[in-house]
Amino acid sequence: MSADVPTADLDDTVGIGSGTTVRPQHLIVTVFGRYVRAHGGVIQIADLIEMMAALGVDASAVRSAVSRLKQRGVLVSIRSGGGAAYRVAESLEAVFAAGDHRIFEERRAQPSDPWLLASFSVPERERPLRHQLRKLLQRLGFGQVSGGLWIAPGAIADETRIALARAGLHGYVELFIGSRVSEEDLTQAVRRWWDLPALEPMYGGFLQAFRPALTGERADRDAFAAHVGAITQWRRLAYLDPGIPLALLPERWIGLEAEQLFGALHRRLEPAAERFVASVMN
Repeated sequence: MSADVPTADLDDTVGIGSGTTVRPQHLIVTVFGRYVRAHGGVIQIADLIEMMAALGVDASAVRSAVSRLKQRGVLVSIRSGGGAAYRVAESLEAVFAAGDHRIFEERRAQPSDPWLLASFSVPERERPLRHQLRKLLQRLGFGQVSGGLWIAPGAIADETRIALARAGLHGYVELFIGSRVSEEDLTQAVRRWWDLPALEPMYGGFLQAFRPALTGERADRDAFAAHVGAITQWRRLAYLDPGIPLALLPERWIGLEAEQLFGALHRRLEPAAERFVASVMN
């Protein structure tokens, strides 16, 4: 799963938490990314419709969203078990794998870890590509040092190379790994490179929407719905902060609280959600 998977469209939205809505396409990407890939990689449309019903999405909306994802090259249709079935496009497997790492694995850098620098230069005749490059680097969580120089923790170097190559933009970018030697306080520099105050309400919205999911017992179907909703929302937020060292972030950084909540939700909900998926696909 990745923020780089093209899913934006005009689908109707679905509620996944307190005041939180997403498009069915994004939910389907989560289902494929977290569950279908772990169960052989192929799902029949009838099973997908049953899973999506647990998320409040009806059959017609599922078919419409799947059609759009096929058009965008995210899903591929095949025949399986005598009926229509789908899998993730092989060309996107590296993108989904990078997303798994970003979303589910420990990724917080240490102050002594190396930084990744991305420097780009685009000829004037190809000026529109500058905007594409900036948007891609922002989507990966890079901070901006200057107009053509962007920075992130070195741990996302491989992910960045994959994303640039997939977008056909790697020829315009030079990537460097190194240490900072400037005398300016690094904490202040980080707050200049990233607009941290702008991220706070996004993390706050996640906390408000998904704290209730930690309380009470849930049936497997309901746990699946809560788990998919949390992953779908978190996989966007996980790209706002690419693992900036905690020591360089504001005290009591709300992003860390949101990160801890997601981890607790994942541990609590996944076993029951997995049972529901197994009951549908087996």
